[in-house]
Amino acid sequence: MTPRRIAAIAAAALSLAPAAATAPAAARQPDLSAPSAILVQPDTKDVVVARRARERRPIASTTKLMTALVTLERADLDDVVTAVPYDASPVESLMGLRAGERVSIRDLLEGLLLASGNDAAATLARRVGGSQRRFVRMMNERAREIGLTDTRFANPVGLDDPRNYSTAEDLAKLALVLLRDDFFRRTVNRRSATVVSGGRRRTIVNRNVLVREVPWMTGVKTGHTSQAGYVLVGSSTRRGVRFVSAVLGTPSEAARDADTLALMRYGQRRYRRVAALRRGAVLARPALDHRADEHVDVVAARTVRAVVRRGQRPTVRVTGVPDELTGPLRRGARVGTAIVAYRGRELARVPLVTAEAVPAAGIADKVTSALPPLWLLALLAAVLACSLHVVLRHRRRVRRRRARARRRRGTETA
Repeated sequence: MTPRRIAAIAAAALSLAPAAATAPAAARQPDLSAPSAILVQPDTKDVVVARRARERRPIASTTKLMTALVTLERADLDDVVTAVPYDASPVESLMGLRAGERVSIRDLLEGLLLASGNDAAATLARRVGGSQRRFVRMMNERAREIGLTDTRFANPVGLDDPRNYSTAEDLAKLALVLLRDDFFRRTVNRRSATVVSGGRRRTIVNRNVLVREVPWMTGVKTGHTSQAGYVLVGSSTRRGVRFVSAVLGTPSEAARDADTLALMRYGQRRYRRVAALRRGAVLARPALDHRADEHVDVVAARTVRAVVRRGQRPTVRVTGVPDELTGPLRRGARVGTAIVAYRGRELARVPLVTAEAVPAAGIADKVTSALPPLWLLALLAAVLACSLHVVLRHRRRVRRRRARARRRRGTETA
């Protein structure tokens, strides 16, 4: 298996938190037939809707999500293996393998995820794990590693067994881990796939009707047994906003699909994707050294988009931009950072750069900046002029007094 795929999948379980909903919004939550359900917004990690989401229940073929995860982590898609014999009951869903048929891991996963083939699950378990028992042990170990605390597997298929169970919350977590893998994400979003193996060409149709009929539905996996009822782990992307849902124990396929669409539409009304920061937005205007009357725009180097609850906005904080810039600086020189956050969680750090080149200060600029400012010179000139005026008036008054005194002395002498 390639390091890229391992890096894409190997992740800790997501920490999900209830959404901070207003009372009116919470009161309008959709009516569901499912006794257990959840709706998660992955970007904010909000649990938008939860109905007995931690209640342990049989999960039918959504068990195959863990079968897929273990396979993706331990086998290469291009590996070719031999199909094992599988004795299926008349009601089981199958990919249509023949014992001894040579088939790739890629095709087996498509049969597992689209047709929900129990024969594909059995072959993957034997060929990847060496035996079904060892493969199931791998499934349970991986469940513990990613924090699925209310999940246990007894088989790779999803057949009813009291030791095979999970919860709506754990299934959503498992789906979120899997959706990080490119191959998985593309596969569960396909209406069908063509498989050529054993000298035969077959078309596998996705059993998830919503993916086939609703453009913004993107996955993930259906399931049904007599004990589990109808189960669906769903995903959607609309106007850039993603959701993952799980409904367990619904009474019919129609009810399962209706519940899933109701959850998705509820979430779509309450979240939106916004431009938290646009490339080129001016976030500071520092002065230039020795040119206090000149400034340069400092702008965001890239756009940051974020998913938020309607009525809320991300915050942007500027750091590291000095009050004065010293040239020369090229256009696009980094001079600071914008920190984009939402509800206290940092989303991105964006370089802040100069919108234009900043030349070095010239000699004239330095000389001019060393002189007092013009207003101060004007004030000093005004003070000097006033002082000179006062001195001159004083001298004139003194001369007039002296002249009057001389005239008085001349009159007295005569």
